[in-house]
Order: sequence, then structure tokens, then C-alpha cells
Amino acid sequence: MSVYEAALWGLLQGLTEFLPVSSSGHLVLVPWLLGLGVPSVTFDVLVHLATLAAVLIFFRAELAMLIKGGIQILATRRVATSEARLAWLVIISSIPAAAAGLLLESVLERAFAVPGAVAVALLITGTVLYLADKSRGTRAIPDLSWKDAAVIGLAQAVALIPGISRSGATMSAGLGRGLTRGEAARYAFVMSIPVVAAAAAKELLDMLTGTIPSDGYGAMAVGMTIAFGSGYLALSVLFRHVQRHGLRVFSIYCWALGLLSLVVLLVRAAWV
Repeated sequence: MSVYEAALWGLLQGLTEFLPVSSSGHLVLVPWLLGLGVPSVTFDVLVHLATLAAVLIFFRAELAMLIKGGIQILATRRVATSEARLAWLVIISSIPAAAAGLLLESVLERAFAVPGAVAVALLITGTVLYLADKSRGTRAIPDLSWKDAAVIGLAQAVALIPGISRSGATMSAGLGRGLTRGEAARYAFVMSIPVVAAAAAKELLDMLTGTIPSDGYGAMAVGMTIAFGSGYLALSVLFRHVQRHGLRVFSIYCWALGLLSLVVLLVRAAWV
């Protein structure tokens, strides 16, 4: 992999991991559309770790609350503080995705080989974002009940399907449960931390216990740096944009990419 390709993949990972446009969908469709080679497992793991670092730093205050709340729950066996309540809500929201990931891993992996299905999933993402954008909630994260957390967690589980945006699905679910735009976006990313961290840890373990192909240290360093920087920037821009303008621009983008991919699929099929 050249440095330029590493930069492209790092940018793609950094932007699509947090913007509600489905990073998994882009990782399927972009190489398929452009005829690019797929990065090595090592590179993929490293850029995912870079974006995980970005979200941990961006939400360092909320991360500290989660850790403090988790310790309080373990120590007292009670949910008696705001930190413990946040940790408890995030635990509930994490269960559906964790269960789906373990039970349906092989099925989900096969979905990555079907560009047409990913394109349709992107169209669904765009529609969900468009409908959720009409919501004008007034609730804050402390107002959520365990049932609200479970519903948002189910949305995160559905987003394991390539083409369904995790941030888009969970923000939309939060808006559907009455959260304001800013609070829906904040909870969507805070609740994703345990699941994303667990997935990154699994990828890292798989990489370390198998053959470790290398794309070159320079290229990997460039990819990681760009993934971290673009990911942090994407988070900053997303929060400002969602609070001021909503999700409609992202729904249009998902529709456009999904339709383009289906057109290309039909054209290529006609040429065969």
C-alpha cells in the first residue's frame, strides 16, 4: 500500500466512522466502485484504534463519568448517582449489539460481500435519517428510562448490518425517544464506546494471534494519523451541524451513494 492509498483509507475511516453515513458500507462500496485493493488486517485494526482514540479523547468527560459510575455500581450494587445511572443506561444499550455480534458474526461477515445489499441498506439509512430529522424532542440523557436505553441499543444492533449507520441509527432512535438533537448525538457516541472498544480489542487479538501482514510502517503511520485527525474533526463538525441543521444532508448523501451503487451494479451486470 502506498502512502497516498493509506491516506485515502485513513480519511475514509476517520470521516465515515462518526458521520451518520455508515463506515462499513463505505468499506464495502468504495473499493468495489473504484477497483481498489482492500487494506491488510493490520492496517484496518490500526486505523480503527486511531478513531477509537479520537472518540475517547473527544468524550473524555463522559468516559470519566462512565468509569466512575461503573465502579460505583460494582462497589455498592446500586444505581444511586448520576454517574452510575449513565453507566447503567450504557450497559443496557450495549447488550443487544454485543449479543448480535457474537451470535450472527458469520452472517454479518457474508453481508460484506454483497454490494447490492449494502447499497439498499444505505437507502434505508437515508430514509431513517430523513424521518428522524422531523423530531423535535425536549428530553435530556438523564431523562432516559431503561426501556429507552434498550430501544436505542436495539438500533445499534441493527446497525451491525453493513450500510446501516451505527451513529445514524442510534441518533434516530434517540430522537424517536424524545431526546433533543444534541443529546441524541451525545448519547449515540457515548453508548458506542464499550461496543467499539470491544470490537477493536477483538480485532487486535485476532491480528496478534495470526499472521501479521504489513503495509509498511510509514504508510500505516500516515493512515493512523489521518484517521485520528479526521475522526476528531468529524465529531466536532457533526455536533455543531446536527444541533443547528439536523440530519437531512446526511440522508441525501446516503440516498445518492446507494442509488449510484445500484446503477453501477446494473450497468456492470448488463456488460457481462
